[in-house]
Amino acid sequence: MPFARLATATTPTCHIGLGLAAVGRPGYINLGRDHDLGEDRSVETLRDRTHELLDAAYAQGVRYFDAARSYGRSEEFLAAWLNAHRDIDDIVVGSKWGYTYTADWTTDAEQHEVKDHSVQAYERQHAESTELLGDRLDLYQIHSVTPDSPALTDKELHAKLAETAAQGVTIGFSTSGPAQADAIRAALAVTVDGEPLFRTVQSTFNALETSAAPALAEAHDAGLTVIVKEAMANGRLADPYAPDQLKAVAEETGLGCDAVALALVLRQPWAGVVLSGAATITQLASNLHAAVVDLDENQQTRLAELVEDPQTYWGERGRLPWH
Repeated sequence: MPFARLATATTPTCHIGLGLAAVGRPGYINLGRDHDLGEDRSVETLRDRTHELLDAAYAQGVRYFDAARSYGRSEEFLAAWLNAHRDIDDIVVGSKWGYTYTADWTTDAEQHEVKDHSVQAYERQHAESTELLGDRLDLYQIHSVTPDSPALTDKELHAKLAETAAQGVTIGFSTSGPAQADAIRAALAVTVDGEPLFRTVQSTFNALETSAAPALAEAHDAGLTVIVKEAMANGRLADPYAPDQLKAVAEETGLGCDAVALALVLRQPWAGVVLSGAATITQLASNLHAAVVDLDENQQTRLAELVEDPQTYWGERGRLPWH
């Protein structure tokens, strides 16, 4: 399993990964993008930015990089970086299928991505990912599984995924929405020839949305590697948008709200990898300070007051504009 490589890593940041959702395309729902990216969001500019982030992340100990078919050109950007660094063999590369990017490199598209968990979509997107990433693709995940996803019950799809697993690619899934826990538990029950199909789960968990925690603990106990996404709640936990309680704790630590928010997730015993979604080198450096944040019991108690009802949290997320 590729994540076994992280078990022997000794850098403090080896359990922080870099997700490319924010830099693989010009539009996304993270707050503060006008400040982070500016007006020039050409393919060339975002490619250069992605490569600078990958360089900085690797130099500072990050060893997991996460892309998706729907993240614009993220796989393309990552593949070019990998081709330029063929000597690097201690990283884990993950991507996802299940959404098709439809914004045509604009920020004001009526629809930015289209979801499809069919066998046909898998075969098409797996071929596209493989063409770009080749044998550097370690992990391939179903993108945003919900309890009603056909990916949980489609036996033909399960057989196709098992064939890919037999070729050495780890198969995982990500989740989204207020019923993440139900989706995780349903996925844990999926087997092919009596063996569990999924070996990783990537879910949203942060100071505002903690509802998946019990199911993620169950997944960890079942042997899956847990990857945490949206630990910054799409920017809602970063300056200047962070809640006052988080700002107060951050001031006590002498570090940024982002580092504290990520540290809160890193301390979860089931968290294998926590993703940074940094769009700038400065953000990345600040995020990586999470590895050395030590939160005391009082600080954790105060941060626990930030938790929202899942329906409220996902409703707010759904209202965030693409920009």
